[in-house]
Formats: sequence, C-alpha cells, structure tokens
Amino acid sequence: MAVTDEAIVKIKEMIVSGALGPGDRLPKESELAAELGLSRNSLREAVRALSLIRILDVRQGDGTYVTSLDPQLLLEAMSFVVDFHRDDTVLEFLAVRRILEPAATAMACSRITGAELDELSSQLDGLGPAPSVEELVASDLEFHRRIVQSSGNSVLCSLLDGLSGPTTRARIWRGLTQEDAVSRTLHEHRAILAALRDRDAEAASAWATAHIASVEQWLRSTL
Repeated sequence: MAVTDEAIVKIKEMIVSGALGPGDRLPKESELAAELGLSRNSLREAVRALSLIRILDVRQGDGTYVTSLDPQLLLEAMSFVVDFHRDDTVLEFLAVRRILEPAATAMACSRITGAELDELSSQLDGLGPAPSVEELVASDLEFHRRIVQSSGNSVLCSLLDGLSGPTTRARIWRGLTQEDAVSRTLHEHRAILAALRDRDAEAASAWATAHIASVEQWLRSTL
C-alpha cells in the first residue's frame, strides 16, 4: 500500500470509529502525523485527496475539519467522476438508471403531493404535441428529477441526478433519429404521471422501467 493510501485509510478509520465526527477539527498536522505514525508529507497528501472528495474541509488560517458527511455532499464527487465517462459506457449508465429510477418512482407514489402532480401535468401540457427534441430532453430531465425528489430519499436523488448527465446526448440523438421517439416519450411520461395519480406503485415502476429500457434498447441496436 502506498504511503498516501495508508494515510487515507488511517484518517478514514478515525472517522468511521467516531474518533473524529462531522464538524470536528483535526489535530495539528505535526500531532496527527506523530499519532498515526506518518510523515507530514504523506499526511498532507492524504488530506488534500480527502478534501477533493468532500470528506475534509481545509480552511486556510483556521485548520482542517471533517465535513458534515452529508450523502449529497459526498456524492458530488461521483458526479465529478461521471463527467469523464466515455461514450461506450453510456449503456452502463442507462442500465444503472433502469435499476434505480423505477424504485424511486414507486417510492414517490405515496409521497408526491397533488400540487406536485399538477405541476408535472402542466409541464407536459406546456410542451404541446410536437416539441423540439431539445425542449423534450430538457423537459424529460426535469420531469424525472421532480419525481425522484418526491421519493424522499436524498441519496437516491443525488445518485440519479449524477447519472442523468451522461445519457443526455443519447436521448437527443434518439430524438433526432428515431421516428416516433418524441411521441413515445410523451406517451410514457403521461403513463407514469397517471400511475402516480392513481398511487399505483407497481404500475409507476413498470412504466418507468419501460421508459428507460426503450432508450437503452434503441441505443444498443444503434451501436
């Protein structure tokens, strides 16, 4: 194990064990290095790495603190990594979305309010029968984001928000090249919305699965 990796593991163990909690200030660099049996250079590199993934917060002139460790904060690091995806991994992102989003949609059934459902309906109505592909994709992203937010699970919401970006280009590509993509997407959105209004978690999950799978199947056949 590299020295810096060892330092990261030791700091992680302090946080997991409760020796350091959310919001706690780390001991002075010299003291912590001696306590952990590390060089100050390796400790410094470990702190820099952990600050990049939002575990630690380095405050110039004040010290280094453990962050709130809020899931949404920590998952921002995943979004950063996702931004560097390759085109040949889009199918994998879609597959993960197909696993997670139907569950989030089912969870939203019992929590989404009538007012939120009306807003989703107005959003769909505002598109009209023949929106541009760009308008449809923007609406699609917002439609799903609102539903996932209604699931009440911030971790799930952050995960799916991070996964949606890499699939945007594929959705636009499909809208431009598949003849019935726009009408099919509108139909599937209406079906998901109807299932949510009926508080039918099974139907909502099934329609969300079919909706994502249709993009996945089209892309697989195209590639």
